[in-house]
Amino acid sequence: MLLFFALVLLWVLAACGQQTGSKGEPGQGGTAAPTGGTLIFGRGADSTALDPINVTDGESLIVTDNIFNTLVDYKPDSTEVVPSLAKEWKSSEDGLTWTFSLQEGVKFHDGTDFDAEAVVYNFNRWMDPNHPQHKGDFGYYAYMFGGFKGDPGHVIKEVVAKDKYTVEFHLNFPQAPFLNNLAMSPFGIASPAAIEKYGEKFGDHPVGTGPFKFVEWKKGDSITLEKNPDYWKKGLPKLDKVVFRSIPDNSNRFTALKNGEIDLMDGLNPEDVPSVKSNDKLQLFLRPSMNVAYLAFNTKVKPLDDKRVRQALNMTVNKKEIIDSFFAGLAEPAKNPMPPSLWGYNDQVEDYPVDLEKAKSLLAEAGYPNGFETDLWYMTEPRPYMPNGQKVAEVLQADFAKIGVKVNLVTYDWSTYLDKTGNGEHPMALMGWTGDNGDPDNFLYVLLDKDNTRTPDAGNIAFYVNDALHDLLIRAQRSTNQEERIQLYMEAQKIIHEDAPWIPLVHTTPPIAGIKEIKGYIPHPTGTESFENVSIEK
Repeated sequence: MLLFFALVLLWVLAACGQQTGSKGEPGQGGTAAPTGGTLIFGRGADSTALDPINVTDGESLIVTDNIFNTLVDYKPDSTEVVPSLAKEWKSSEDGLTWTFSLQEGVKFHDGTDFDAEAVVYNFNRWMDPNHPQHKGDFGYYAYMFGGFKGDPGHVIKEVVAKDKYTVEFHLNFPQAPFLNNLAMSPFGIASPAAIEKYGEKFGDHPVGTGPFKFVEWKKGDSITLEKNPDYWKKGLPKLDKVVFRSIPDNSNRFTALKNGEIDLMDGLNPEDVPSVKSNDKLQLFLRPSMNVAYLAFNTKVKPLDDKRVRQALNMTVNKKEIIDSFFAGLAEPAKNPMPPSLWGYNDQVEDYPVDLEKAKSLLAEAGYPNGFETDLWYMTEPRPYMPNGQKVAEVLQADFAKIGVKVNLVTYDWSTYLDKTGNGEHPMALMGWTGDNGDPDNFLYVLLDKDNTRTPDAGNIAFYVNDALHDLLIRAQRSTNQEERIQLYMEAQKIIHEDAPWIPLVHTTPPIAGIKEIKGYIPHPTGTESFENVSIEK
């Protein structure tokens, strides 16, 4: 009996100490961690805009993830879908109708009501080029839903408010990752009144339903958010303010952390990990690996339009040496465009070996026995998949020179870099991707399908077009059979490997450092997370 009562007491104490169980579930509030205070988050670059549907960069989305909520969300440590602004949902048997029941009594930061009409307004704005507020590129919408209204591959037929708190999505055809797509940060629901008020300037005046409200943006320096006192999740957020501070150099950012100028930082240099572990005032976080860093060849530019040239360049790169030199073991060589942590990964694909003689032979076959000259673009700002783009670019430059290919290194600030690569102005460019939803479609279709070569915001910056690949990816999108989807994606990876539109470089495990007093912070695989459950115990 004593043992029984002791176990009951332990169970009660554990239950009392529980905090919010997922990113999307209504919070019950914490009982242990104190609330209040300001979290200063140091990062490598400024945001490009704070209208989540009009950006594709993680520096923007990690901010908007704290201002907006999506209809559904992910668990804090995985891409399993959970409720958010929609408390429950159901799908028709044919997968063409999705019905969502919405949270009631939720307010936008401007005091207006969140309801079914607000959901309809947002989706119509995103998908309909004729909508008066369809102002911008809306790149992520086109990536995930097959273009826009009127395009032959567009997934969503219409979105209808059935009553104040029920909304229906009618699809033109089934889409297997539909629910996962809705949970992505770009699909945060914005205040229609604020969109009407600010128009194209909404990205400077974001208004959502999230845990924090926008206060100010000092361009190139900091973005400040403050607690939403009317947040619909009880007891959250725990912080009073979050400040996102831009410190481009990783080492300078780490110094700022050690000096107490910031509380949390991403983009920690892998070689600084031991310093964090040995510092009793700091703690180390590791973001689960769901990314890829790659060199994209613009297949519309000669001589990179010839796959023999692309294959030859693949055969010059020693990825292990790059990892040993710049990633301190927190990475693994990439051979496919998607990481091995995702289902459907084809481990039977064999990476191109380092073979300089074969590479020279391929160049000669393609008509370039003496090599050629071109430009290689790299990013200046550190990225989770690429801590130092310049150093990696210099290694690639030296590797390509071994087969007579001279590359001139070119760079731009991050925002300009994204604009120019999205418009196809580069011959070859370093880039990377952190997965948004845990589905292979988010890598293979978004980054390499012909649908996503549309400028000025191409997701497929190789501008690679293969009709056989397209057919496989569309079949995989519309199939509800998981085994069939796996086989289709494995076949797709074989085609991509043969055509070599990229050099897949590495999959990283990004390190993050913070002060010891931070509690409740869980780095999410997608690269963005809400700070609603984070507290600072000082």
